[in-house]
Amino acid sequence: MSSVFGWLLNFLLLMAVIGIVGFQLLNLSDLETDYINPYDSANQINSVVLPEYVIQGLLCMSFLFTGHWFMCLLSLPYLYYNLRLYTRRQHLVDVTEFYNQVNREKQQRLFKLGYLIILLVISIFWLLWTVLEEED
Repeated sequence: MSSVFGWLLNFLLLMAVIGIVGFQLLNLSDLETDYINPYDSANQINSVVLPEYVIQGLLCMSFLFTGHWFMCLLSLPYLYYNLRLYTRRQHLVDVTEFYNQVNREKQQRLFKLGYLIILLVISIFWLLWTVLEEED
């Protein structure tokens, strides 16, 4: 039963990261359609970048501590990419260059979202597999 709770915790953390990346994508889409100005959009995106990185780190550690090695290995490239962006100080959106970088930022977050959805599908599969295995 503890394995099911571990998968549920991982599922909730994964949904939190997906929600944050989706929020960033919505802000970028609003900026493209001129529903929001670049200062507010950059401020909103920059305010959730570090929580995204922290939750992704917690997710990776949760996979590791609950014994889901394969999922931990799958989430390491995303964590490495976030750490690389943070150490190079490229994790925040620059307001002055925001219009020039909107397409790049949007593609970056779409790639992150796709990667997270793949992790979500695999996580749901393993959660269901664990529940069905414990029923027997």
